[in-house]
Amino acid sequence: MDPGMADPGFPDAHTTTTTTTTRVQTNIRFDPTYVRSIPGILKCVTMVINLIGYISVMFAPDHSTANWFSFVSMMGFWITGILMMLYLMHILERFHMVPWFMLEFGYCALWAFFYFTAATACAVKGGDDPAFAAAAFFGYVALILYSVDAFFKFKDWRSGNIAQGERQVQMGGDLQSPGAY
Repeated sequence: MDPGMADPGFPDAHTTTTTTTTRVQTNIRFDPTYVRSIPGILKCVTMVINLIGYISVMFAPDHSTANWFSFVSMMGFWITGILMMLYLMHILERFHMVPWFMLEFGYCALWAFFYFTAATACAVKGGDDPAFAAAAFFGYVALILYSVDAFFKFKDWRSGNIAQGERQVQMGGDLQSPGAY
């Protein structure tokens, strides 16, 4: 085929347009439907497990291991509770430019690691005291919950979603150059 002769079926040049539309409401409002969503249920269950784990480890006699576990469980309870309130009141939607999913992914991944260390320390002492065994069980459950939440947050962050509101990405058609035919 002659190199100067272009294939008539393909244009010489084309561009694709992408339009991203973000719709948010910046007013603060209470929305209880978040609690019925999968992330909301996950936060509620995580808060309950954090609290039960904290109560379990408070009956343990050894305070060094119990202190680390109680720090992890109580900080997890309070940070998750604050995030829950931010979602319930749509405060995250007001600050939609902040990469909330990336921040929550980092928090959940870090807390999964913290729970791994705290629950393992309690499991080592679990043969001596049933309070440590119970704390280790709830610590490993919290580890799983935070890991699952981190996975979901990572997927949402990588796909370009925003925490609240709507983001729509529309791919436009090909715009052909005038000399394409």
